Amino acid sequence: MTAGTIILIVFILFLLVAFLSTFKVVPQRSVYIVERLGKYSRTLEAGFHILIPFIDKIAYRQNQKEQAIDVASQTCITKDNIAVEVDGILYLQVVDPQKASYGIDNYKFAVVQISQTTMRSIIGKMELDKTFEERETVNASIVEAVDKASGPWGIKVSRYEVKNISPPQSIKDAMEKQMRAEREKRALIAESEGDKQAKINRAEGDKQEAIARSEGEKQRRMNEAAGTASEIELVAVATAKGIREIAQSINAEGGMNAVNLRIAEQYLTEFGKLAKVNNSMIVPADLSDIAGVISSITSVIGKSKLETPRIGK
Repeated sequence: MTAGTIILIVFILFLLVAFLSTFKVVPQRSVYIVERLGKYSRTLEAGFHILIPFIDKIAYRQNQKEQAIDVASQTCITKDNIAVEVDGILYLQVVDPQKASYGIDNYKFAVVQISQTTMRSIIGKMELDKTFEERETVNASIVEAVDKASGPWGIKVSRYEVKNISPPQSIKDAMEKQMRAEREKRALIAESEGDKQAKINRAEGDKQEAIARSEGEKQRRMNEAAGTASEIELVAVATAKGIREIAQSINAEGGMNAVNLRIAEQYLTEFGKLAKVNNSMIVPADLSDIAGVISSITSVIGKSKLETPRIGK
């Protein structure tokens, strides 16, 4: 290969490099920082741009998309002197590419360090139980601290999320026992409440049953009393009616003769029964014959008629 050929190849390569360094296409949501002779010149937004070869240089390429940066796990000491492992994710975005390029050497490393130191400070002010309950407070505090520190770097921190809070195994065992005891306590309380409610329901049912039974007994007695009263009234009315009929019959013509005859019949009937039962009888002197008996009874009835008022209808 001759010297002329070598010079030609070098010249072609020079032109190719010059061409490639002259035309630049910036992707969407990206920004290029251009330096001219080692000094900041301008910022290239998305699109096609032409540079001066060997004078203009792309010094920095900044991504303006929101970025998720993993914050490595670290050991934090709580207020009650318990060591816990805490990690998280930090979300940020480059809002000023020039400041992000010249304000700090490595903004990702810087924000991670601020996040970790802020996390240790916040966790150190809390007890272990509070660290699980106050995650939102922890996240907001870290975002506020990191965003304030990264303002001069052209960085905007949008949010921080705590991923895991891991206490030592001994603390985990103690927390598990505590949770188990709490669950058993709630189960016992729920069981006792159920038993209490069941007893109340049974007592209420017994009360309603007793009331219903007493109401039924009361109604039964009232019905029986009403029936008895009606029966007594009917018997009394029938008896009064019978007495009126007897009185009318006695006062009618020939009634007294019928009474005498009826008395005589009953006397003979009862006397015959007495004779069948006993061998000896005691007979009063004035009732030794039927005529005397009838006369005595008739005189009693006559006196009763004179002394007793006549029963009306």
